This record gives sequence, C-alpha cells and structure tokens, in this order.
Amino acid sequence: MTEEEQAVAEINLSFYRAFENLDINQMESIWARKGEVQCGHPGWRILRGRRAVMDSWRSIFENTPAIRFVLTDVSIEVCDDLAWATLYENVDSLVEGQKVSATILTTNIFSKSADGWRMIHHHGSSIVQPPFDEETPLVH
Repeated sequence: MTEEEQAVAEINLSFYRAFENLDINQMESIWARKGEVQCGHPGWRILRGRRAVMDSWRSIFENTPAIRFVLTDVSIEVCDDLAWATLYENVDSLVEGQKVSATILTTNIFSKSADGWRMIHHHGSSIVQPPFDEETPLVH
C-alpha cells in the first residue's frame, strides 16, 4: 500500500470511529469544509451541502444508542487529489431496543487539500444478499 493509500485508509477508519463513537465533532473534522459535499444514507434522499450533511449526522447520533461496524472487502484507490474507498459495512445497531444487523455496500470519496484528505461524499446502499462469495456462481 502506498503512503497516499495508507493516509486514505486512515481517514476512512477515522470516519467509522467517529460513527461508532457517535461523536459529531470528530465527524465534522473528517468532512471537507470547502466545496460541495454529499451524503446518501441508506433509504434517504441525497443530501447536498455541508450543513445538510452535518445535520443528518447529528440526527443519526442523537437517535442511535449504539452502533458497531465490521468492514469487509475494503478497497482504496488514489488518483491525484481524489481517492475513494469501496467496502461493505456490516452493521450491528440498536433501534428502539431491538438489535438490528445489516450489510451496506458503501463508497466513500475523499479529496486532498492543504489540511490532508477529507471526505466529500459518502453513499451507502442496503443489500439483500451477502457479499459475493467466489464459490457462488454468478447468474447474468
């Protein structure tokens, strides 16, 4: 892994630490302050602009008593000052006192600026089947 890929992997992990800690200050520090940011939570409409994105995290954090992630099939790509992580979020959470588990196919996009790599886009889509297993035949 290159130095740039490692830096992106670290900010990507910081995003999930902020999420698990339900820490809005930590989350705000991960997102870019300049330029357009976007976020697509599973089941939500796309959110555009820093204010809308940060308001969504505040709402999620205020209404989530606990959440844990196991990240699988993580891939980091870097192209100049743009980078992206694709992965599966395997999520365990509490919703109204009930344990909920889900697998989310996710893309996180980062831009490099003077203050390092910062998130500019997060998109997660719920999936109904587990991640591809190489022993499972594909149907086209």
